[in-house]
Amino acid sequence: MDSTENTLLVTVRCLAYNHEPYIRQCLEGFVMQKTNFRFEAIVHDDASTDGTADIIREYAEKYPDIIKPIFETENQYSKRDGSLTRIVNAHIHGKYVAICEGDDYWIDPLKLQRQVVFLENNPEYTMCFHNAVVYREKIPNVSLFNLIKSDADLSIHDAIHKWLVPTASIVFRRDAILNCPQWMPRIYSGDYSLVLLALYYGKVRYLHSISSVYRLSNSTGSMSTLMKNQGMFVIQQHLFLLKAYNKGTNYIFKKEVDSRIKELEKELYFQKAKKTKNIYYLLLSMDLIVKKGLNRLGLKR
Repeated sequence: MDSTENTLLVTVRCLAYNHEPYIRQCLEGFVMQKTNFRFEAIVHDDASTDGTADIIREYAEKYPDIIKPIFETENQYSKRDGSLTRIVNAHIHGKYVAICEGDDYWIDPLKLQRQVVFLENNPEYTMCFHNAVVYREKIPNVSLFNLIKSDADLSIHDAIHKWLVPTASIVFRRDAILNCPQWMPRIYSGDYSLVLLALYYGKVRYLHSISSVYRLSNSTGSMSTLMKNQGMFVIQQHLFLLKAYNKGTNYIFKKEVDSRIKELEKELYFQKAKKTKNIYYLLLSMDLIVKKGLNRLGLKR
């Protein structure tokens, strides 16, 4: 790698909202990184109503070369017009972009170094990621985010049908996939969209290490926690995204995308049946299950 300590190579994108109990741990994960290149962390506070902004200011004053804060006076996420993304993207300058939400955190001081070295040496890859500890505060207990046991490429099947990529593990090439094409809709789960785009433009690599923590918190105030606990809304968003992705990529992943769409439609009917206690939706979900089983046996109904 030709990088020097004076070259800004990575921008960390950190979105925070009402993360007062967690943001300090998140910021510590940034400033402990050991690299042979410069990096910055754009920490965006979306008009938090707790003490999140005060903690960010503390770290920005102590580590001015790393922590670059953005403080909003009006919540941008709630506008749902792309303002949040535009504001943050305008401040991203690195060749590579790393992601870590304000309630997650890094636990490996060599995380950035390892991932950037890989991407520098393998230009055909647009993204790489690693494993994470899942920490559930309500129980509390811990587990691993995925069960991948060695370095491997992420297949389009696994990217569409499973969720193996912890948000705080992602590092991607800014020039390849920072700006979504017009055909790609904006949904709540930007990292899911990001992984699908990365596989459209190149390859994605899993680097076997446990280098971050994905937190499922008790907090009801943070936006990321609210989204982590959604059901029907998430399914509808993913359906919207996958249908657009199919068309926008000229159906090159049609088999996998169509298969996932059918699975999500079945789940959506089931969720509607639970919510409305409507037998019609329950029958629809059961019908889709039966059809899937017959198809696997090579039979038609």
